[in-house]
Amino acid sequence: MATLTSLAPVPRRVASPARRLRPTLWRLAAVTLIWATSLFVLALWVSGAGIQSLLAADGDTLTTLGRLTGLVSANLLLYQVLLMARVPVFERGFGRDGITRLHRVVGFWSFWLLLAHLVLITAGYAVTSRTNVLVQAWQFVWDYPGMLLATAGTGLLILVVVTSIRRARRRLRYESWHLLHLYGYLGVGLAIPHMLWTGADFTASAGATFYWWTLWAVTAACVLWFRVAIPLIRSARHGLRVVAVAPDGQDGVSVRIAGRDVRRLGARAGQFFIWRFLDGPGWTRGHPFSLAADPAGNELVISARRVGDGTDRLAELRPGTRVMVEGPYGHMTGERRSGSRLLMLGAGAGVAPLVALLESEPYAPGEAILVTRDRSAPHGLRRAEIDRLARSRGLVHYTLHGRRAASGTGWVPATHAQWDGAQLLQRIAGDLSLYDVYLCGPIPWMQGIREDLRRAGVGASRIHSEAFGV
Repeated sequence: MATLTSLAPVPRRVASPARRLRPTLWRLAAVTLIWATSLFVLALWVSGAGIQSLLAADGDTLTTLGRLTGLVSANLLLYQVLLMARVPVFERGFGRDGITRLHRVVGFWSFWLLLAHLVLITAGYAVTSRTNVLVQAWQFVWDYPGMLLATAGTGLLILVVVTSIRRARRRLRYESWHLLHLYGYLGVGLAIPHMLWTGADFTASAGATFYWWTLWAVTAACVLWFRVAIPLIRSARHGLRVVAVAPDGQDGVSVRIAGRDVRRLGARAGQFFIWRFLDGPGWTRGHPFSLAADPAGNELVISARRVGDGTDRLAELRPGTRVMVEGPYGHMTGERRSGSRLLMLGAGAGVAPLVALLESEPYAPGEAILVTRDRSAPHGLRRAEIDRLARSRGLVHYTLHGRRAASGTGWVPATHAQWDGAQLLQRIAGDLSLYDVYLCGPIPWMQGIREDLRRAGVGASRIHSEAFGV
C-alpha cells in the first residue's frame, strides 16, 4: 500500500485536438436543438396575438398566459421523454449525469407549468364568460373533447412527480419507483388528444400543426427505436449470455458476459449498459451497471454491491442465462482526458468503472493514482484487479476506509478528519494541474470532492464523473 508522498512531475501528453473537440460539438448540437425548438414555441405564441392579449388586462390576459404556460409545458414534457429515450445527440452532448439533472429539472418545470396552465386557462375563461371558476373547471372536464383523458394523464403525472421527490424516492424500492415512473409515458400519451382537439395554438396554422405532429412522431419513434428496437436487435445479434458469476469483496458480486463479436458493441471503459437478465419474473426491469473491466476483449464484466433485489439477483444468475442490454452509454471515458496523469477517486461500487479505465488507458508507472473509499478493506470491490495493476503497471493505490468524519469535509473519513479536503488531495497527487480527475460514487460524496478539487485549483474541464440517481 502506498504512503502519502508527492510524485515527481512528468512531461504532459497532449491530447489530439479532434478527440478533445468531439464532446464539445455534440454538446453544441444538443443545446442548439433545444433552444431552436423552444424559440419556435415562443414564436407560435407571439404569432397567435399573445403579446396583444397579455396587455389587455382582463380575462384574455389570464387566458394568453395559460396558453403560453401550456405551450412551454407541452414542449418540456416531450423533451422530458426524449431526454430519457437514449437519443445519441443528448447522450453524447450531456452525458448520463447531465441528462439525469436535466431530466429532473425539466420534469418539475413542465409539471409546475402544466398546473399553472390549468389554473390560468380556467380563470381566464371564467372571467371572460363571468362564470364561477369551479363551474368552468367542471365544464372543461366534461364538455371539451379529450379533457377526461387529459385529467387522467395529469393524475398520472402527479403520481410520478410525488414519487420523484427525494424524500419519497428514498422510501421506495428501486423496482417499485421505476415501475411507477413508467406511468409518466402513459400520462404524456393521455394528454396529447386534448391538444389536437381543443388547443388553438396547436392547430391555428399549418406550421404549428406540422411542428407538433412532427415532434410527437419523432418522440414516439425515438422511444420505440432507441429503447426497444435497438436493444432487441443488438442483444439478438450478439447472443449475450452469462459466462461466470463470482463473489467480489465481502458483499459484492461480479458477472462475466460473453457473446458473438462483443467488441462491435463499441463499448469503452468507463461506460455503462442497462442490463436485463432473462432469468425469470422481473427480467423486464433494467439496471444500470458500469463496465468493471476493459471491454477490449470479447467479454463484458460488471461488478456490483449487493444492496437490493436487483443486485441480489446477480449472485443467483446461472451460466448460460441470456442477457439483453441497452447501451453503451456515458461519457466518463478516456476520450475526455487532456492531462498527462490520472487521479481516480471511487467509493463503493463506483470503483468498478475506474478500474476499467485504468486497465484501458495509457500511463507510465507512477502516473496513475487510485483512491478508494469503503466501510472497510474487505468490502472493497475489484481488489484483485487493483493489486494486479499496482504490480504490473505501477498504479499507486491509496485507501481511505472507515466511517465518515463527524465534521469537516464530507468525503474524508474519520481517520483523516484533521485534513482539509483540498490539502489532502494535493498531498496525495502533488501538482494537480497535471491530472485528469475521474470521480464515481454516491452523488453527495462526489459533490464534496468536486468542491475541494475546485478549491485546489482544478478546472471543471479536468473533472469527469457519472451519476445515475434521478
